[in-house]
Amino acid sequence: MALIASPPSNPKQHQFSPLHRATRLPGQAELVLSRAMSNTSMVLNSGHYISMSNKLLLNTKFSTHLRKNANRTDPHITSAALVEAAEPKPKPEAAKFRRILLSDVVVNHQRRVFFGRNLSHRSFKVPKWLEYFFAYCGVQALQGSPIDWVSTHRYHHQFVDSERDPHSPTAGFWFSHMSWIFDTTSLNERCGGPNNVGDLQKQPFYRFLEKTYIIHPIALGALLYGLGGFPFLVWGMGVRVVWVYHITWLVNSACHVWGKQPWKTGDLSRNNWLVALLSFGEGWHNNHHAFEYSARHGLEWWELDLTWYVVKFLQAIGFATDVKVPTEVQKQRMAI
Repeated sequence: MALIASPPSNPKQHQFSPLHRATRLPGQAELVLSRAMSNTSMVLNSGHYISMSNKLLLNTKFSTHLRKNANRTDPHITSAALVEAAEPKPKPEAAKFRRILLSDVVVNHQRRVFFGRNLSHRSFKVPKWLEYFFAYCGVQALQGSPIDWVSTHRYHHQFVDSERDPHSPTAGFWFSHMSWIFDTTSLNERCGGPNNVGDLQKQPFYRFLEKTYIIHPIALGALLYGLGGFPFLVWGMGVRVVWVYHITWLVNSACHVWGKQPWKTGDLSRNNWLVALLSFGEGWHNNHHAFEYSARHGLEWWELDLTWYVVKFLQAIGFATDVKVPTEVQKQRMAI
C-alpha cells in the first residue's frame, strides 16, 4: 500500500538523501531506493557524524552490522504494495481471515496492532463503533493520540531506514528504541507535521482524542486508585505502561537489527521470533514491511501471530471484513 503524505504548508529545506520511486513498464512496478552515500552522514549513538566517504572503522559490531545490511539493497526492488496495484484484486473468500487486536486490548498492545494494521494500513474493516472502541483502548497505552501515532508509523514506512525515518537504528540503537520519542524537534524536521492522516483528521472522534488525549489515561489512573488504591495504580498504570512501551519499541529497534529477512524489502527490517512472541505477532517485521497492506504478519503456519487468530474469530462472527493478505504471486516476487 503506497502511503502518500501531503507536503507541509511551509516546507523547509533539509539535507536528506533523495528517495526516488520509479515504475518500470510493462507489467510490474518497482521501488527504487537511491541514496547519495558520498554526501551522507550517519548518526552514531555517540552523537557524532561520520562521513560515509571516509572508510572509518566503527568500534562496535552493531554499526558494522547496520552498514553491511544497508548495502544489501538490490538496484531494483519489487514492491509488493505496488504489485498489488498492478494486479486485479482477488475476490474476497472465507479463507481470507480477518484481523484486529482483541487480546491486545487486555494487555494494551492494542496501539501497535490496531493502530498499525487497521488505522495505518487499512488492512481490514470493522464497524465504526468497534473501531472507535479499540482506538480508545489504544490511547490508554500512553503512546500518543491515534492521529500522531499513525502519522509517525506511516512516515516510518515511507522513509524506512533513510535519514527521514522517525526511528531507524541507523541513527543509533537506543535512538530507535526510545530516544526518538523525546526528540520532537528532530521528528518535525525529518518528516514535518501529521500531514499524512487526512482520513483520521476528518473524523470528529479522532480530533477529540487528539485534543483531550492526556485526560483519558489520567481518568483511568484515578479509577484504578479508587478501586484498589496505590497497588492498583502502580500495576495498572506504571508497570503496565512501561512493559508495553518497551515491547512496542523493540519492534522499532530490535526488529531492524536482529533476525531473518525472507523478503526483498530493501531495508533493515527483520523477523524476530522473540519479539513476535512478546508482541502478539508484531515481531514478524520483515513480513510486515514486505506486505504492508497485509492483516496477517505471521505468514507461515509456525509464525505465531495471536492477533491474526483474533481477527479470524471476528471474521467468523461477522465483525471483520475486507481483510487483505498477500497472494502467492506477490510472495514469489518478493522472495529472496
